This record gives sequence, C-alpha cells and structure tokens, in this order.
Amino acid sequence: MSSPTHPEPFVWRRMWVVARTDLKQLLKSKDYWMPMVALGMLFFVVLPTALLLTLTHVGSSTVAARISDTLSVLPPEARAAVRGASPGARTAYALAVYLFAPVAVVVPLTISTAVGAATIVGERERGTGEFLAHSPASTREIYMGKLIASVIPGYITTIVGFATYSIIVNLVVGPDVGGWFFPTREWWLMMLWIIPPFLLLTLSLVLRLSARVKSTAAAQQASGLITLPLIAIAYGQATGSLVGGSWVGGFWLGTIAWIVAAISLHRGVRSVTRARLLGVAQ
Repeated sequence: MSSPTHPEPFVWRRMWVVARTDLKQLLKSKDYWMPMVALGMLFFVVLPTALLLTLTHVGSSTVAARISDTLSVLPPEARAAVRGASPGARTAYALAVYLFAPVAVVVPLTISTAVGAATIVGERERGTGEFLAHSPASTREIYMGKLIASVIPGYITTIVGFATYSIIVNLVVGPDVGGWFFPTREWWLMMLWIIPPFLLLTLSLVLRLSARVKSTAAAQQASGLITLPLIAIAYGQATGSLVGGSWVGGFWLGTIAWIVAAISLHRGVRSVTRARLLGVAQ
C-alpha cells in the first residue's frame, strides 16, 4: 500500500510563488508603488498633522468656540467620550478619533484594487498568461496567490500609516487631553477585524473582473464601479463603529463581513480558468 500523500504544503507553496512573483514585479514598477506611498503619506501624515496642529494652536477664543460647535454633529455617546479642557483640544480629539477613521478604509481599498484590477488581465497583456496557464499551480492557487499579492500592498501601507498616524496624534493632541490615548479600542477593532473582510470582499469582485475583461484599462474602469459603493459602505460602517457604535456591534459587523467575504472568495475562484489566462475565452 502506498503511503498517503499530503498535498496541502505544496498548495501553499505554489500559492506563495504566484504571490511572490507579483509582489516582485510590483516593487520594480515605480508607477505603482510611488503613488501608493504618496497616497499613504498624504492621508495619514500630511493632512492630519496640518489640521491637528492648527486646532491645538488656535489663539482666538472665538474661533476655538466656533470650531468646538462642530462637535454637536456627533452622537451623544461620542460627545461624552471627547476629552480636552479647551475647545480646540476637544475638537482635535474628536477629529483624531472620528473624522479620520474612514481614511483607514479608503486607503487600502484604493491601493489594493489598483493592483488587483491588473493582476490577471495584465498577465495576458504581458504575454505571461500562457506560462501561468501551463504552470503546475491550480486555478485556485493562482486566484489565491493573486489575491494575496493584491491585499499585501494595501494593508501594509495602511498598517504603517496607522502606526505613524497614532504617533502623530499622541504627540500633537496627547499633551492637551491628558496624555497618550490613541489608538482607542474601537480603532483596534476596525483595523484588525472590520477592514480586512471589506478589503477581501472588494478584491474578490475585482479579481473576477480582471479575469473576464480584455484590458487593464477596462479592468480599472469596471473596478471603480464596484469599489465606490463598497468604499461608501465600509466608510459608513467604520465610522458607525467609532461614532456612537458599541464594541459588540462592531464585532458582529466584522463577523458578518468575514462570512460574506468568505462566500465571495469561494465563488470567485471559478472566474480564473486556464482558457482565460490564455486569452481564448471570456
């Protein structure tokens, strides 16, 4: 009797070969990673620093009072949680915790979809689709490898940007609100539990498009139709998990998003076929 085989380690190895190949090509392509870095710097560093410094150094009491009036748009639970002795400090706290929350959703979706839209159709345009179609990797391994290669750039950019943003917030706003306070529990929940399934769900749909269309330009245009509604949904849900939402509610939101993402990923595997990689079927 022959010994049983265990294909799982080889499945993961081939999957990572596909992902690693795409990531190496991405690193060599400055037109991808330079805008990626610029986008992260703009939303996580430049804009927050300028705005928070302005708020914490407002000299006019009248201006500070008017700025503080903007907190009335927050739910009562959120207003009660706002810290700070001066109007400017309270407003800076509210903006740091609540206003910039959607940035953590928009940035990874924008970056990862830009990569994912071109990842499969780009193989055909570069003439490497035939090599991939005849490789030992199964279509499921190719799909998952492409997914991983799309997720990593967006999520790494977000994690690095989030860490930098946390330091900026604590250094600029912390002294005026009683010390280091960021990230809050709700931010940890959003970053580690809510954002990943939304990102996977979006990419599962974008990869299906990339497998079906005939050009990268068409894939990018079509992916915009998918990502914009999902960005709006993730924007609202992420903000809701921070503004007036309970920790338990955010946890269940993330759980539902993980289930939907898993179903979408399972169905999305069917979109990658060897015929489509060869460009002989749509």
